[in-house]
Amino acid sequence: MIEVKRLSLALSGNPILDGYDFTLPKGAVLAILGANGIGKTSLISCIAGLKRPDAGSAKCGGQIGFVPQLVDVAFDYSVIDMVLMGRARHMGLFGSPKAADFRIAHEMMELLSIRHLAERSFNALSGGQRQLATIAQALASECEVLILDEPCSALDYRNQAIVIETLARLRRDHGMTIVFTSHTPQHALEIATHVLLMHSGTSFDFGPMADVLTEDNLSRLYGVPVRQAHFEGSGAYTFAPLLTSL
Repeated sequence: MIEVKRLSLALSGNPILDGYDFTLPKGAVLAILGANGIGKTSLISCIAGLKRPDAGSAKCGGQIGFVPQLVDVAFDYSVIDMVLMGRARHMGLFGSPKAADFRIAHEMMELLSIRHLAERSFNALSGGQRQLATIAQALASECEVLILDEPCSALDYRNQAIVIETLARLRRDHGMTIVFTSHTPQHALEIATHVLLMHSGTSFDFGPMADVLTEDNLSRLYGVPVRQAHFEGSGAYTFAPLLTSL
């Protein structure tokens, strides 16, 4: 379970978040949507324990795996070395990887279809491949809560599908609690049980996906008309902005 109570945060003296309050049940998937600079990364950093709020609290039950936006590393690590870093809490301070650690690391890479990249240099990969390797690193930690900051932002459609399907499988098969930020309402439609729309530092909508992810709410969130677009011959739909008025 994740419990955020009256959370407030300022950065360099500027208020970012004020009075955020919601509870996410164990095993749920939360999609957080909002404009650039609204405070999505700051909020999940508080939930993950990477930032301390100025007031209120953010409590998270269970071991956390955190996946930031695209990262570079200072040394020329291979992909397998990067994924094995996720096993650090299981190896101890001066421990070295055992056979079980390598097995889990390879399983996570297989899950994300990057096992063939194991010996490649992490920094030589494309942005999308690095993102998948970083997700594999978090999963290798055997976390109970997975928090991801825009996990699909650098990925093509195929790799987006791999990530979204993997997150859905982690919740379905392992009961993992997942929180991710996104600029794509479709990803929330596909896998989220709950949605948080961040309108400002003080205004937000939170609740079950079907209740919160509506045309009116998304139009208010992005400042442009947003409408449902239905796929002919099925009950599936997505959201799309109407830009003719701009």
